[in-house]
Amino acid sequence: MTLEPDREHALLLLHQMLRIRRFEEKAAELYSLGKIRGFLHLYIGEEAVAVGAMQAFTPDDAIVATYREHGHSLARGTPAGPLMAELYGKANGCARGRGGSMHFFDASRRFYGGLAIVGGGLPVAVGLALADKLTPPSPPYQVGAKGGRVTACFFGDGAVAEGEFHESLNLAALWKLPVLFLCENNLYAMGTALARHQSQTDIALKANAYALPAEAVDGMDVLAVEAATQRAAESVRQGAGPYLLEFRTYRFRAHSMYDAELYRTKQEVEQWKEREPISTFEGLLREWKCLTSEDLAKIEAAIDAEIDEAVAFAEAGPWEPVEDLTKDVYTERT
Repeated sequence: MTLEPDREHALLLLHQMLRIRRFEEKAAELYSLGKIRGFLHLYIGEEAVAVGAMQAFTPDDAIVATYREHGHSLARGTPAGPLMAELYGKANGCARGRGGSMHFFDASRRFYGGLAIVGGGLPVAVGLALADKLTPPSPPYQVGAKGGRVTACFFGDGAVAEGEFHESLNLAALWKLPVLFLCENNLYAMGTALARHQSQTDIALKANAYALPAEAVDGMDVLAVEAATQRAAESVRQGAGPYLLEFRTYRFRAHSMYDAELYRTKQEVEQWKEREPISTFEGLLREWKCLTSEDLAKIEAAIDAEIDEAVAFAEAGPWEPVEDLTKDVYTERT
């Protein structure tokens, strides 16, 4: 049973999901205009996962994400301007224009990627969690009375086919590390149906092999995602060891802007859109009388203004000078 949230929190969740959706729609538009180049993986349809899950984490926790990380970055709190500038490849981007769409980074918010390699974030997350377990906290990261820090690791269903998945779950369980594994199962990885690359399609069940508690969650329901992540994060935070959540979700857009999308039918996509996370949540809020048309208009106006400012920030940003080509590539010998 879905419990009704308080009005202020409900509007926050709706705002954040709409904010991600509008950012992604603008990114797709700018890509078509040639303003953004290279790879672009849109998060449209999966907004409930990033927004719901991120409510469970404190500023001291670490976040590791995939190459489809625009939504995670926005939900974590990185301003839209530096993110849009990064898509442009500008020096005022969050990774100074060197990472682009797949490598968003914000150390000030302990957001460690944006990692382009499928499954590549899993061992990174295990390393971060190990460091937190072995090293006492230092300013500005302090462990509070509610428990220790958590490392949250987002990954897709395609990563389950990689060796890093099994190695990372094994070590995390063996060393009882404070890491929360968050699988965004959108059923197709890059373009291969789950049943075509996994003999066991119940991803949550795979955690049993490593003695990890796990559960599957409706990834199209932001409240279900939030509640499950809060429970799991609290378990990890209190020292019970790693935990795995499988968010069963769906991306409405192709894998990337280059994807011909021949592996699924338009009918299937339309069927999933009937469970669209934003409009479904909006309907619930209206039913619960948490949302008025005036509220929605204010949210939309604020987001439109923010996106316009982000584009202006990116357009005005400088290109990194050619002289800096080898900067941070080599370390001078001392």
